[in-house]
Amino acid sequence: MDNRLGTLILLAVLAGAGCQKDDTASARPVEGLLAGGEGTIFSSGPDAYTFPLPNLDEAGVNEHFLGDGAFGQQFVTAPAQQFGGVGPLFNQNSCESCHVRNGRGTIPRYEGDPNSGFLLRLSIPGQGPHGGPKPVPGFGGQLQTKAIFGTAPEGKISASEASMIVSFLDGSEAALNRVTYSITDAYTALPPDVLISGRNAPGVYGLGLLEAIPKASILALADEADTDGDGISGKPNWVWDVLKQAPELGRFGWKAGQPTAAQQSADAAHNDMGLTSFYFPDEHCEGQSNCAEGLQMGLDVDEATIGLFAFYFQTLAVPAPRKLDDSRVAEGRGLFEEAKCSACHVPRHTTGAHDIAALAYQTIYPYTDLLLHDMGEGLADGRPEFQADGREWRTPPLWGIGLAQAANPKATFLHDGRAKTLEEAILWHDGEAEASRTYFTRLSKVEREKLIAFLQAL
Repeated sequence: MDNRLGTLILLAVLAGAGCQKDDTASARPVEGLLAGGEGTIFSSGPDAYTFPLPNLDEAGVNEHFLGDGAFGQQFVTAPAQQFGGVGPLFNQNSCESCHVRNGRGTIPRYEGDPNSGFLLRLSIPGQGPHGGPKPVPGFGGQLQTKAIFGTAPEGKISASEASMIVSFLDGSEAALNRVTYSITDAYTALPPDVLISGRNAPGVYGLGLLEAIPKASILALADEADTDGDGISGKPNWVWDVLKQAPELGRFGWKAGQPTAAQQSADAAHNDMGLTSFYFPDEHCEGQSNCAEGLQMGLDVDEATIGLFAFYFQTLAVPAPRKLDDSRVAEGRGLFEEAKCSACHVPRHTTGAHDIAALAYQTIYPYTDLLLHDMGEGLADGRPEFQADGREWRTPPLWGIGLAQAANPKATFLHDGRAKTLEEAILWHDGEAEASRTYFTRLSKVEREKLIAFLQAL
């Protein structure tokens, strides 16, 4: 069934149900079924993250598919009549090389293949321009593992793992793997105080709806001093908005380091593919004596291309949850609430005004507050990013998480992909989430499976 037609039929059914007597109440949907409001699609297959918002107008649909083409385009080295300018230092040469079917990337330690969505962010202690991370001399803010002909890559990623055992109250156990990353074959010596943070590519669907949540609604959830004493603080990350030339609320990235979908797109193009734009016009040539030989004159991508990248991200639909009325899933939802997971993974938001009409004034269920939280020493990377310290991470949205491994069978969880399962991801929670993790470990095996079943239904 065409997704837009399916949405219209569902809405018609819901409207009709509202006119019936009480004996038809069972026909009413479970709360959260329309995860993206009118921007919800009903698909649970491998391509569930790849549909445009069903409430886009015809012009918007056309622009979305132009953006889809740009997202999948493989950029090449200069000179080229079209899509030139990749590098001279880069990680991948297309967006979809990192975001498999618009979902999570694959980390190389499981693949043995450098073609993945995993990378290392770098900095040294101190603040860089506008309060952001301080770049590493000779390397910048990200390790580029590939280079065009005639230029040396900055280095290779190496990882080592150590296992630890977590015990549940019922006597069962689970193994967690702690991963430590390092850089080998560096083209020049790294400073001894370099800070390294592994990052796996997240899903990119639903970004426009997150962008449309009013700033005031997000700030109203912040409680940096924990004045209510619930152990959950949450704070905004104020980051640098390149167009405004002023601080702005961060929403995107693992530490909420980017304020808008457009700047997030330009930043990824710049750091991951080496593509300069009006946002970031400087090439990555941090100390490479010969990298200027492969540079393209002028900017690599124009404003229209960045606009297409952003519009594509902004107008990707959110898949509907499944089986919310199943008793196991419903009980798992109750356990999720009792564990106070929803204190950070806030289920419901309402979007406000947005330049893209399809995103405006929607009731959505992303399960995030878009705020920073202290997640404990186990998840700490020790690398600050604007107001985010080395233990703080933005609450990632949970909508669509149950389809992560449908889109990419090798998808994993958490910022560096260390968790192979949702249970492992929960067990890594600490800091402000310590009480929630402890609650989970005290559940019976059957109860833990119900909570996981709820997450898998989202």
